[in-house]
Amino acid sequence: MEWKDKAATREGYGNALAELGESYDFVVLDADLAAATKTGVFKKKFPERFFNCGIAEGNMMSVAAGIAATGKIPVVSSFAMFAAGRAFEQVRNSIGYPHLNVKIGATHAGITVGEDGATHQCNEDIALMRTIPGMVILNPADAREAREVVCAALEHDGPVYMRFGRFAVPTVTDLPDYRFEIGRGVTLAEGTDVTIAATGYMVHLALEAREALASEGISARVLNIHTIKPLDQEILVRAAKETGAIVTAEEHNVNGGFGSAVCEALAESCPVPVLRVGVNDRYGKSGKVPSLLEEYGLTAAHIAEEARRAVSMKK
Repeated sequence: MEWKDKAATREGYGNALAELGESYDFVVLDADLAAATKTGVFKKKFPERFFNCGIAEGNMMSVAAGIAATGKIPVVSSFAMFAAGRAFEQVRNSIGYPHLNVKIGATHAGITVGEDGATHQCNEDIALMRTIPGMVILNPADAREAREVVCAALEHDGPVYMRFGRFAVPTVTDLPDYRFEIGRGVTLAEGTDVTIAATGYMVHLALEAREALASEGISARVLNIHTIKPLDQEILVRAAKETGAIVTAEEHNVNGGFGSAVCEALAESCPVPVLRVGVNDRYGKSGKVPSLLEEYGLTAAHIAEEARRAVSMKK
């Protein structure tokens, strides 16, 4: 499968902030990483609405909480490891507990951070944010959808965690009838034998896996689950009933992340075989992104392999 128009979701995030700053009244806070998180695009256009809080992420979240308490909308940015990990206590107690209208833009999530290594490759953020009551978690599949994520987050009243990546991904959501809505997954391709439910970076790989499976006579449905919380249980239960097996794909630890959320939902509503593709309870490591994806099994080939296995497990 040939892809065109590749761009990192963090690029879509930064461009969306600058564009939407014209019509939405929000401020942007960053932890001295504006060039990397791409909030520098907003800073250049709206310097009076941008605040560099320095390398003090916990304090930045508290500042954002204070701003939100006055009725304004703050968008706070840092790497996922620091926004979700280092500042977890402030996100939980100062933002989540009072249910304040803070938007968290977490970039550089997952192992596609590459050479920065294990300390910066956050494979735990989805699990952490899922535990905070009322927190919405959005994980776009491409730079185009990243814009939709930012717009939806600004429209939503309450805390939102937006997850973005460093590595370029192909555009998969540029479809005539594509519609983004918080809490509503999207069927990118129909299928009858197995469902591949993917999120974020893994969505385009799920489509590649589907193509490989089709050549073998296996019909795979592909879902883009851009909202991890609240999870679209309706689309997942329907897929489980109609295809009989699910494979989840995420650039995150399989423990506590998207795959775990799917397993929990289906165990209660429609138990079917579910196999999870993701980081298998390991830390990341420094390396070139393609090599890391291969080593950690975050590939179209591995998704297809698990889909075959899921089909064989059907009753």
